Amino acid sequence: MPKHPDPARRSERSRQAILDAARELVSEVGYAKVSIEAIAARAGVGKQTIYRWWRSKGAVIFDAFLALSEADEGGMALPDTGDIEADLKTVMRATVAEFADPAFEGPIRALTTELINDADLAAQYRERLAAPVDEAKKARLRTAQQAGQLAADLDLEVALELLYAPLFQRWIHRSGPLTPDYADTLVDLFLKATRP
Repeated sequence: MPKHPDPARRSERSRQAILDAARELVSEVGYAKVSIEAIAARAGVGKQTIYRWWRSKGAVIFDAFLALSEADEGGMALPDTGDIEADLKTVMRATVAEFADPAFEGPIRALTTELINDADLAAQYRERLAAPVDEAKKARLRTAQQAGQLAADLDLEVALELLYAPLFQRWIHRSGPLTPDYADTLVDLFLKATRP
C-alpha cells in the first residue's frame, strides 16, 4: 500500500526552511535587502505559504531568531557557582562577545529596528523571548539575595536594567568597544550599587 505524505511533516519542513532562509539572508545581505520573495525563493516555497504563517518580514525574522534560542534546551539558567560576582562576569562577558560578533550583530540590529517600529512585534518579543530570559536572570539574582550577596530589598526589574542598559546603550550608539574589561566594569559597578 503506498504511503501518503504527512502534511504536518511537510508543513514543519517548509516552516524550518523558511526560518533557515530568513536567518541566512539577513546575515548575507542585511535586513533592508531581505524580502518575503527572497525568503520564499531560498526556502523553495510560495510567498503565500509565508503569509499564511507570518504577517511581515519582521515577524518571520523574529521567529527565525526565536527558533535558535528555543533550540538551545536548558539555556535558560544562569551559572550558579555560589559566587555572584564570578557568575555575572561570566554572563556579561558572553553577552558582550555576542554583541561584538559580526555574525550576530547585523541581524540583531535589524531585529531591534523592527521592534522599535512595530509595537505588536515588540510585544511578542517581550512575551516570547525577553520575559523568559529576564526571569532566568532574576532567578539567579534571587539566589544571591538569599545568600546575602545582594541587598534583600533589591528591585530585580530595576537591577537588570542597571546591569544591562549601559551595554545596550554602548552597542546601539557604537560609543565604545565591547570588551571583557568593559563587561567586568559593569559587573563591578552593579555590585557596588546592589550589595547589602
